[in-house]
Amino acid sequence: MKRVTRWARAEWGPLYATVRGPLLRRGWRAVPLALTAVCLTAVLHVVHSQSWGYDFVQDVGAVRAADPLWLALLRTPLSLFVPALDLPVWGALAQLLCVFGIAEICLGRWRTLTLAYAATLAGTLYARVGIWLGPGSPLGLPASDAHVVDTGPSAAVVGLAVFLCLRHGARFTAAAVIAAMVAEVLVKENLAGKEHLAAIAAMLLLCGISAVRHRRTRAREEAPSAGPPRGP
Repeated sequence: MKRVTRWARAEWGPLYATVRGPLLRRGWRAVPLALTAVCLTAVLHVVHSQSWGYDFVQDVGAVRAADPLWLALLRTPLSLFVPALDLPVWGALAQLLCVFGIAEICLGRWRTLTLAYAATLAGTLYARVGIWLGPGSPLGLPASDAHVVDTGPSAAVVGLAVFLCLRHGARFTAAAVIAAMVAEVLVKENLAGKEHLAAIAAMLLLCGISAVRHRRTRAREEAPSAGPPRGP
């Protein structure tokens, strides 16, 4: 039991320490972005499920590879908050609250939004590339996927989760999330699963860039400063 406790502290301790203080001091006021995302997703889901609101949500937040690129890019920000109608919305809301809330505290509001958008955009652009490659390529997609709606908030949630875990040393958890997404593609190969992998790939790239920049900055700070030149 002690070994499990030590492992849990090593895995999640830094993340827990970062989140605990702001939540204790401010409560729900510490995560206004996460609460807004949950409320917006819930409202869009209710409207989307109504006959009078279905076309409206499709027009403003449904992204397909068959759409013109400019229209897809215009709809992508709102597509972050349009959950799939065939999946339980409460699961999506819980994931949004948890992952966006932790990210908002650890990374800040605007960085969280930027990373969420980057993860979703990676999936959106991958769908176009995959269809261009065709089903004969390992990374390709069938032409029929051009008319399938993108993943919605799930790509952003998965991407943010991986970024957070790697940033705060929870490497086993990050590996577990990645393994689960790979298993999803192997068991049920579909557009959503591959878009999740594209979102993860984008976050891994950003983590790598951030790590390289951090090492360079640290090396410059630790390098001994050159003294003034000595006279003869």
